[in-house]
Amino acid sequence: MAKYLIAAADPRKNSVMPLIYDNMESTLTDIQGNSVIRTVEAVVQSDGGIAPAVSKDTPLGKTSPRILKISLGLSCNYACEYCSQRFVARASETNPEDVNGFLSTLDSWVLNPPEAIEFWGGEPLVYIKTLKPLAEALRAKYPLARFSVITNGSLLNLELNQWLDELGFTVSVSHDGPGHHVRGPDPLQDPEARQAILDLYQRLAPQGRFSFNAMVNRSNQSRAAIQAFFTELTGDTKVMIGEGGFVDAYDPGGISLSLKPEEFHTYRRQAFQDIRHGRADRISSVRDRMMSFVNSLRTKRPASSLGQKCGMDQSDSIAVDLKGNVLTCQNVSASASAPNGESHCIGNTSHLGDVALTTSTHWSKRSECPKCPVVQICKGACMFLEGPLWDASCDNAYSDALPIFAAGIEFLTGLIPVHIDGELRGDRKDIFGFEQDPGVMQGQPQKPFPIPVVSA
Repeated sequence: MAKYLIAAADPRKNSVMPLIYDNMESTLTDIQGNSVIRTVEAVVQSDGGIAPAVSKDTPLGKTSPRILKISLGLSCNYACEYCSQRFVARASETNPEDVNGFLSTLDSWVLNPPEAIEFWGGEPLVYIKTLKPLAEALRAKYPLARFSVITNGSLLNLELNQWLDELGFTVSVSHDGPGHHVRGPDPLQDPEARQAILDLYQRLAPQGRFSFNAMVNRSNQSRAAIQAFFTELTGDTKVMIGEGGFVDAYDPGGISLSLKPEEFHTYRRQAFQDIRHGRADRISSVRDRMMSFVNSLRTKRPASSLGQKCGMDQSDSIAVDLKGNVLTCQNVSASASAPNGESHCIGNTSHLGDVALTTSTHWSKRSECPKCPVVQICKGACMFLEGPLWDASCDNAYSDALPIFAAGIEFLTGLIPVHIDGELRGDRKDIFGFEQDPGVMQGQPQKPFPIPVVSA
């Protein structure tokens, strides 16, 4: 259990009120122990179940997949500076000849139709000769499964768009909006690629099957600017923007795009104002995490029920390649190893009962996470990172989660957290640099953030 004394500013009275927050039990009270949450519906106690705390010492087995992630290979026609795959050892490339072998084994380990099937690269469309027969066969076998693919968009064309539409794909195009230069080439600057991307948007967006995936980094810090970019591009004020979180540092490129200590407060202030004024309400990482955090306080969701943010700590979420190798994550290969020296290949579908995830560290197994006030929002950075890469990713995730933490508490109480006391590093206590810049309290939100209430 970790409890924090929060100094929360009241913009209406120009005063500060002390609050007590328990990150493990999801309670927020005044110092007398009375709840300070403004609710329009009854608060329901939630037991939430217990999430598996996977680690090298407590491995997780895999079962018939509810979520099936298929890695086609790690080849890509781009080289994004912060991509987690840039320095991953590659397994031998799959090809169309592997499709029939993969399909022939499905009934032995996929015991129930998956809810969702995700097709991953590298750049998945590099593997279009493999992807087409694979996806068509899987659609015939699992007609109700949700299909999805993430692409950089450079290889789209009108014929391919029609095929993606007819097979029921949800498509996400990775593009960082005004900060796209760190990824390298911009497909929107290519007239043919731009036309194809916008054509696919017009096909799929009305069905809720298209999003742009943008990542935040120190060269692309404004979610408001990202949202405005895609609104102008599409002419759609309801454009869906996926991802939207701060990058994890998987390599030196990721570290170079991580926040520096002197940038923490500036980033948090900007992100907070973008959120509370509704300038980032189309970005899923903001919308979904806000909803989750607000409802964790409304339902008193215990932290013990929290899985890892990526979902790969779930037994029925499985990443495989076409050789049947079961992988820790769709972003690695059977030839790669985790920082702890364990292989990212954790078995084969031919012996699914023997598969065990051992290369990861669940947030509850780290020393920092259970003592962190934003764990309900963050749910841990990447399970496989260690050392300086983990340290940088943790700092990014903390500064990224704090504005959501503050905005969620303001939404529920009308008070703005400005300082946290507890078992924290000194540089993490001052949320916005309030001592130097009291302007964080100025200006009321233009509209309340729309947060649905969920049942326990």
